[in-house]
Amino acid sequence: MASNQLLLRAVLTAISAVVLILMAYINVHAMRHDVAADISHGGFARMLEMSVDYSSGGDDEEGGDQAAKTDEPLNDFDGEESRVELLEETARQLEEISNSLEEGLRSMLNGSKQSTEQKTERKKTEGREEPTPNRQQEQQQQQSQQQPPKNLTGLNILLLYADDWTHHTLSSYHGVEPVNKILKTPVLDALAADGVRFTHNCVTTSVCWISRATLYTGQYMSRHKTKEPCCWSGMPKPKQKLPKAPENWKELSFYELLAREGYHVGHAGKWGVYLPFEKNVHFNVEEDGWHYRKLGNKMWHITEKNEADALRFLVTRPRDRPFLLNVAFFATHAKDGDVRQYMPQEGSMGWYADDVVPRPATGTEEAWRRMPYFFDERNEGRTRWHWRYDNHTKRQTMMRNYYRMATEVDNACGAILDELRRQDALDNTVIIFTTDNGNFHSEHGLADKWYPHQESIRVPLIIRDPRMKDERRGTTNDEMTLNIDLAPTILGFAGVPAPEKMMGRDMSPLYLSPSDAKPPGWRNDFFYEHPIISRKEYIPSSEALVRKDYKYMYWPDYGFEQLFDLVNDPGEVEDIINSTDPHVMNVRREMKERFDTLKRLVKSEEKVTL
Repeated sequence: MASNQLLLRAVLTAISAVVLILMAYINVHAMRHDVAADISHGGFARMLEMSVDYSSGGDDEEGGDQAAKTDEPLNDFDGEESRVELLEETARQLEEISNSLEEGLRSMLNGSKQSTEQKTERKKTEGREEPTPNRQQEQQQQQSQQQPPKNLTGLNILLLYADDWTHHTLSSYHGVEPVNKILKTPVLDALAADGVRFTHNCVTTSVCWISRATLYTGQYMSRHKTKEPCCWSGMPKPKQKLPKAPENWKELSFYELLAREGYHVGHAGKWGVYLPFEKNVHFNVEEDGWHYRKLGNKMWHITEKNEADALRFLVTRPRDRPFLLNVAFFATHAKDGDVRQYMPQEGSMGWYADDVVPRPATGTEEAWRRMPYFFDERNEGRTRWHWRYDNHTKRQTMMRNYYRMATEVDNACGAILDELRRQDALDNTVIIFTTDNGNFHSEHGLADKWYPHQESIRVPLIIRDPRMKDERRGTTNDEMTLNIDLAPTILGFAGVPAPEKMMGRDMSPLYLSPSDAKPPGWRNDFFYEHPIISRKEYIPSSEALVRKDYKYMYWPDYGFEQLFDLVNDPGEVEDIINSTDPHVMNVRREMKERFDTLKRLVKSEEKVTL
C-alpha cells in the first residue's frame, strides 16, 4: 500500500510539473512576441467595420497604405494562435488527468482514512481525543476561498482605463457635439454602439493619483486621504513619506474584495499611487511614466506593452472562475520633462499628418486674461501651455501626436476585445472604458488638468453590459455620474455588496431598469475638491459645486469665488458671481448653501452615499 501511494504521488507530481511548464511557456510566449504586431491593432474594429482609415480625407494614399499594412500580420498570426490554443488544450487535458489521478489517490487512501476516523471516534468515547490533521478539509476550505459563492453573477469584468482623456476625446462624441471631426476611435465607437455612453461623467478630483485612489476605494480624496502619490514620476518611491497605507484601503479596494470572492484579479499598466500596502492581485505588471523603453531585446512603446500584458493575462487566466482585469493605459499622458511631450509609435506617424486641429473657442489670450487674478506665469498650467500650445506649429504637432496616441489606445482596446471574442467570452464580460481625468488643450490658456473647468473634470464613460436589453444598446445617458461610482458599480457587476464606507452608487440601474426614469435619489449635483500642490502659485487648491446648468467655484487659498452659467456660457468665460440679476443672486445663494452642505459631508466621517 505504501509503495502504491508513493508511486501515485510521484506520477501526480510529474504531471503537475508538466502543466506548470506548459503554462509558463504560454506566459513567456506572449512576452517574447510582438503581440501587438502579431494580432494586429484594431481587430475588434475590423470585425465590426471591416475597414478603418485614419486619414481624414478618406483617399489619402499614405493613410491607405498604412491601413493596408496593419492588416497584413493577421495572416501571420493564424499559426501562432493555433499553437497557443493547442498548448492550452494540452494543459487542460493534463490537468484533467492530474485530477483523475488525485481522485484515485484519495480512493486508495480512503481505507486508511476510515481507519483513522474510527480510531479518533474510539478516543472520543474514551475521553482522550487527540487532534489529527485533515488534509482534505484544508483543501476544500482553500477551494471554497478560490471559487465564487453561488450568489455571484459569474460575470467577467474588463476595465479599460486611459489617462488624460477629456470628454470629447472620442469620435463617437463628435456625432452629437462636433467639437472636431478629426479624431478617430472606431473601436470605442463600436463599444458605445453596443452599450451606453454617459454624457455627464465627471471626476471628483482631476489628477492622476487621487482619481485612481478614488477608483480603487469609491471615496473622495478627503476620505481616502491620498493627497500625494508618494513620489513624482522617475523618482524613488520612499515608504517613509507615507509610512502606511490609509487603514480603509484594504477594506475598500475592489481588487481585494473581488479576490476574496474568488475572482482572478489582474492589473496591467499604471497604478498611479505608490502606497506601502500589499496589492492582492494574481497578475500585476506596473508600467508608468515612459513612452519608449527597451525591455529585453525589444524597444517597447508603453501602449504596446500595456496591450501585450493584457493579452498575456487573458491567455493564461484560469477558465474555471471569473476575472477582473484593469488595463490602465499610460497614454495619452505626456512624458513629463521631455520637450516632445507626446511620443506616438512610429507606425502611427502617418495618421492625422495632413489634418489641421482647430483651436478651441476659449484657447485665446482673451480667455487667459479672464482667469482669476492669481493665475500668472508661475502657474504650472500656464507653464505647460508654453511647452505645448504657445504657437500654431507647436500646437499642431502636439495635438496630432496626442490624437495618434489616443487612436493607439483605441487599437489596443480592439486587440484585447478581439482576444475575448476568440475565447468566446464577450457575452459574459462587462466592459468599461473611462479615464482618470480630463485635459486642457489650450482652453483658458492652460494645459493639463487640476482645475474645476469642464475640460478638466468631465471624462468619457462607456459601459457594455451583456445583461443590457437591445433597445438600450447604442444609447446615451445624461445623468450625472462620477468616478466614486466606479467601485460600487464594478462590485455590483460581480454581485458583491459595496461596503458602507464607499460614497458612490451602482450605475447599472441607469441602463438596466425597465423604464427611463431616473433611479430614486440620483444626484443632480456634486462637490469637487483638489488640494494645493507644492505652493499656491504653482497649483492652487480649488473646490466647486457642479450642476448641469451652473457651476460655483471656490479657490480656498485666495478666498476667491466664481459662478458660471453652463447653459449660456459652456466655455466658462463670463463670471457672474457679482451679478445683480435676482435670478442669478438666488442661484448663487442656493449653490453656496449646497456647496457648504456637501463639503461638510465629504470631509466628515459620516457614512453617506452621494
